[in-house]
Amino acid sequence: MKKNVSLLASAVISLGLVASANAATLKMAYDADPVSLDPHEQLSGGTLQLSHMTFDPLVRWDKKLGFEPRLAEKWERVDPLTMRFHLRKGVKFHSGNDFTAKDVVFTFDRLRNSPDFKGIFAPFSELKVVDDYTIDLKTEKPFPLVLNNVTYLFPMDSKFYSGNDANGEPKDKLVKHGNSFASRQLSGTGPFTVSYREQGVRVEFSRYGNYWDEKSPGNVDKIVLTPIKEAPTRVAALLAGDVDFIAPVPPTDHKRIAQKDGIDLITMGGTRIITFQMNQERVEAFKDARVRQAIAYAINQQGIVKKIMKGFATPAAQMSPWGYLGHNEALKPRYDLKKAKQLMKEAGYENGFSITMMAPNNRYVNDEKIAQAVASMLAKIGIKVDLKTLPKAQYWGEFDARAADMMMIGWHADTEDSNNFFEFLTACPDTETGLGQYNSGNYCNPEADKLMHQANSETSPKKRAAMMQQIETMLYNDAAFIPLHWQNLAWAAKSNVKAEPVLNVMDFPYLGDLVVED
Repeated sequence: MKKNVSLLASAVISLGLVASANAATLKMAYDADPVSLDPHEQLSGGTLQLSHMTFDPLVRWDKKLGFEPRLAEKWERVDPLTMRFHLRKGVKFHSGNDFTAKDVVFTFDRLRNSPDFKGIFAPFSELKVVDDYTIDLKTEKPFPLVLNNVTYLFPMDSKFYSGNDANGEPKDKLVKHGNSFASRQLSGTGPFTVSYREQGVRVEFSRYGNYWDEKSPGNVDKIVLTPIKEAPTRVAALLAGDVDFIAPVPPTDHKRIAQKDGIDLITMGGTRIITFQMNQERVEAFKDARVRQAIAYAINQQGIVKKIMKGFATPAAQMSPWGYLGHNEALKPRYDLKKAKQLMKEAGYENGFSITMMAPNNRYVNDEKIAQAVASMLAKIGIKVDLKTLPKAQYWGEFDARAADMMMIGWHADTEDSNNFFEFLTACPDTETGLGQYNSGNYCNPEADKLMHQANSETSPKKRAAMMQQIETMLYNDAAFIPLHWQNLAWAAKSNVKAEPVLNVMDFPYLGDLVVED
């Protein structure tokens, strides 16, 4: 009897292996497609989602926000300023080139020259090659977030990106919102290659036959990504069976999807803050803290969450969500229209003024509706808003150009640390270091920046928390920006698409591990 049970178990295991090996095609719809194939062109959720499909990081987050090895098999601290990484052997890029330490050095140097990513790698003083499969990452001061920041390091194929393209331009040239070799061609180590791409229409991914991760349970050999900007159309495509997996799912459709047989709705609490920034170089009034505070008092975060987000978000008064070291429980949303009007009068703007505003219309959940609501709220204190919304592919170029007086920006701290918010969104802009790269308000508070730098070299969590909570208080009192809410996450998929195991709070689905059942 014992022998028969063992044989049965073996048969079940064998059948399971066969089933998981059955190739599947996934048809999915996002609200937008990647704007570029260059992993260093744009620090955005869309770029990082693409990177996790076509490249591999040295280290990646797991579901419990711990770290799991990818192209780095293991690591250890050599001294207070040095972390040693042991690289995985036998890994091939899509081009067929071998992955070695030289590719990590190439990528590290390119990241440090990327306007968007250089801020993340500023704490590192050197990447030293020990041998072909060992590197030492060094910092000038003790730095508590080495592994957090290394989740951004997706090694590129140094041979593939070397030399010049057909136009005589360097293949590794980094061009924002432009046409470059790296924006059109891709060679990573990830589970998928890009087999077809028509911007704004369709992207097709094919399983890479020499993918190194033989333990991955994933059985998807082809992915067809169709960008569908309009949320109702995206939901309708899933319900009609035209696609298998969609994101994001608008709050208005959660109940309908949850009640639909054969469709699963997956939700998670989110940590992405949605904000508006006020450009002090474009609008003189924004230099006055009383005007910025008036705008903060004029915005009804609870109303936006209740009416537009249908409760599927958390009203915010700061950047750091609950659970982050910098989260300050004392800071609350401060909607008070009477107080807002009083501050406008004190600042000498009782009659208001006119501004321009820009927001995307397919990047964040209900982004266009939120912008319209904020414009209406500002009208109540005499600020007349000329609002323009754009698709994501066009919006980021305008954002980088600081093309409007107020601009929307959402941010998830992918290091899962409060300082990431400050470094990119409120630090005094500095093109050399990359700090303030997404600070379209040109806000600058040297005292807050001083605390931010101190927190970056403080290894005591308790002391770091006190510093970052103090920064949040300073930004709140100064109305450095307008926080709206933390956006929750929602995906929907056919029940045979086992999406939940590959989803995470960062919103970087690990689709290489996705299993689609027959």
